[in-house]
Amino acid sequence: MSSILTNNGAMVALQTMKNINANLSKVSDQISTGKKVGSARDNSAIWAISTTMDSDVTGFRAISEQLSLGNSTVAVARNGAETITSLLNEMKEKIVSAQSSSVDRSKLQTDIEVLRDQITSVVNAAQFNGTNLLKDGGSIDVLASLDRAADGTVSASNINVARQNLETTEMVYGSSGALSVTTASAASIADGASETVTFTGGEIVEGDSFQVSVGGVDYQYVARDGDTLNEVGAALTAKINDAGIDGVTVTLARAADPTTDDVVLTVANDSGAAVALAGSDESGGTAGGGLEALSSIDVTSDAGATQALTDIESLIQTAIDASAAFGASQKRLDIQSDFVGKLMDSLKSGIGSLVDADMEEASARLQALQVQQQLGIQALSIANQAPQNILALFR
Repeated sequence: MSSILTNNGAMVALQTMKNINANLSKVSDQISTGKKVGSARDNSAIWAISTTMDSDVTGFRAISEQLSLGNSTVAVARNGAETITSLLNEMKEKIVSAQSSSVDRSKLQTDIEVLRDQITSVVNAAQFNGTNLLKDGGSIDVLASLDRAADGTVSASNINVARQNLETTEMVYGSSGALSVTTASAASIADGASETVTFTGGEIVEGDSFQVSVGGVDYQYVARDGDTLNEVGAALTAKINDAGIDGVTVTLARAADPTTDDVVLTVANDSGAAVALAGSDESGGTAGGGLEALSSIDVTSDAGATQALTDIESLIQTAIDASAAFGASQKRLDIQSDFVGKLMDSLKSGIGSLVDADMEEASARLQALQVQQQLGIQALSIANQAPQNILALFR
């Protein structure tokens, strides 16, 4: 049936044209943007996933910059430690020469002092962006990763780089009694036994000074920034052992009573003979540098030259250990930086596979839709001529 009120053919052709134009617009957008999912309207699930991944890429880009900054900071410290190692080896050559009484020891001492001053200069200059890893104690954290859990929560992971104190400053024992002895501070320790001394005062802070007297000789240590109870005990043990007393071990631990801030210092004696013990503790001291023994090197006498030879070996080993520690940290930062770079590439590739348009397919589809559009226009034109055919019936 023909009607002059309803043109079904025109309506079908018009609807077809609307669909073709909508698809043509979508394909044109894909070609112009290069994306098949450009907004949440295109595919909400894919858009949400890709946007989250893109956010992660942005985060990892910032992490990469932090890793580069941390790497540079550690590289400066490593170069400084290696330079100090070379200077100490040069100093060792002077000290070895001073073992002979026939040489001019005063000139050698002058050379040693010049090298010591140069080491101090290197320590002070080995900073990057205001951070000097050759001074003080403690450590720095370098942002290394953002870890996303299955529930979507994100946590930061850091690479901890320990400072390696290579300062030449001498230790100054404290003079104020913020920490005090609460247990009898003198005892005789038989071989195979141990004795404790209890201090009060809370957490160890920089400047807390500990002294253990063994056999009438005082062994002192001033805590550095970040020192733990174990590190203080190990330092006191090393000072006692360096004096030729083997088998005497010092440990520090929290008191068993959780209601107090007491610190218990335990001295264990396995030296083969009884030793006398006295303990004391003060605050307000100045921590010595890792190379503080440099300050007391004096080769102008036979005894001084002999002691200097012993000290320089320990100092060189300290500098070598610091260089090795920085080298290991820098290697880890290099590996993490390389991994983060590859991870960003993988994430970008994954995002691309989700949202990027297939340009070959889009081009072929564009041409097909353009042909369909032309045919649709022709069909609509034919449909619009139908009422004219009805008019011919009344002529």
